[in-house]
Amino acid sequence: MTSDASLVSAPASPEQIQVCRYPRVLSIAGSDSGGGAGIQADLKTIAAHGCYGMTAITALTAQNTQGVRAVHPVPVAHLVQEIDAVAEDIGVDAVKTGMLATPDVVHAVVAAIQRHGWTQVVVDPVMVATSGDMLMANETVEVMVASLFPHATLVTPNLDEAECLLGQRITRVEQLLPAAQRLIALGARAVLLKGGHLPGNEVVDLLLMADGEHLHLASPRVASVNVHGTGCTLSAAIACELALGAALPQAVRAARSYILQAIEAGAYVHTGQGHGPLNHGFAPLPMRRLAI
Repeated sequence: MTSDASLVSAPASPEQIQVCRYPRVLSIAGSDSGGGAGIQADLKTIAAHGCYGMTAITALTAQNTQGVRAVHPVPVAHLVQEIDAVAEDIGVDAVKTGMLATPDVVHAVVAAIQRHGWTQVVVDPVMVATSGDMLMANETVEVMVASLFPHATLVTPNLDEAECLLGQRITRVEQLLPAAQRLIALGARAVLLKGGHLPGNEVVDLLLMADGEHLHLASPRVASVNVHGTGCTLSAAIACELALGAALPQAVRAARSYILQAIEAGAYVHTGQGHGPLNHGFAPLPMRRLAI
């Protein structure tokens, strides 16, 4: 019989040890007490991608699957401390932003992007909750477009948000490209316009780059009421793919595949009385490690 001692490997010498790190993703967003969207959905998504998640909470919300009951903004000075604490110690490979409730919060995030030299920034312009609740005032929207969009690697509006930004209705697939072109004209370097709210059995999203290159991404619609937090989840998944080194089109394709599977895996799960969450952990990956 082999003894336990013989199964223990000899310790590696310093020359044999390769120092590595985790892919680091920072979510700057609001907290969802119901766990389906916001910071909570982002952390679940980041973990499912095998990345290391960090947070800077912009607001505390009291919400569940039926709606938002209250919003309590975090003081801007504290938000700055949250961001700098993780950026200066752990480091950041990619950032995603979600709920930014006031102009001062937007300015603080822009200053942090410039201060830390972040180049992979996914902006989810969270204006309207799945329940229909407005989460951002017009003044904040204007500041976000003018100051944050130019620093974004990608902006990911859904149709409601695009309509708010452009002041026009989008009711047909044929309108996606001209609408995305108008969003690029507002200062974004790339736009993923999500067509999930359009009617039909197929969901069509449009990715448009500033150089005019564009991709129509289509897939069969997954029937489900459990779609709370889809925008948060998609933008977090894209940030993960960027942190892992994917080019933007590849990152969008991979993240879109993930969210479609997460919707399908959670379609028949009952959580709450309204719009339930996705199944973020349907196929979790182990923590990735990148060489330093």
